Amino acid sequence: MLQSPEIEFEHDDFEFETIDEELLVDGRCQQILKQFYLFLQQQGMVAEKASELAFSADLYLRDYLIDFGRQNIVRPDPGIITKFAGSWFITHTLDPDFTTLERHLTAISELYGYMHRQHLISADELSFLLKEAGQAEFYRQRIDSFLNLTGAGFAAWDAECPAVL
Repeated sequence: MLQSPEIEFEHDDFEFETIDEELLVDGRCQQILKQFYLFLQQQGMVAEKASELAFSADLYLRDYLIDFGRQNIVRPDPGIITKFAGSWFITHTLDPDFTTLERHLTAISELYGYMHRQHLISADELSFLLKEAGQAEFYRQRIDSFLNLTGAGFAAWDAECPAVL
């Protein structure tokens, strides 16, 4: 059976200001993602599906939260998933579709559940994060309206749910 070591990070281990600190945080994120991948398999998920979810979680953690948002991954703010799914994903994907976004939202939900089990986020944080991840119809509407934008419609679309954190 695959063995997943306990995560031994503190909340401050994910704070960064300099590029060197960011690189350390990025490495810690990679460790969490590897342990998340092993955890999913321990829960009975086949390796291919666990890899797919870990890849989606990686996009969210490292590309969105760290690189774009400059956020501490274990101190989530309300609205963080809504901004990712309702704007950032849509505007940073060549051909955004709901099926792909749905996979990302599943991965994000699973990741935050795992992070809660590891005592990296609280039950209250997990609750609001899962609620945001579950707003499927809002995100589907955001993708549809984005794909149907014409002329100068982007500013109004973006103002409804800006990606900026």
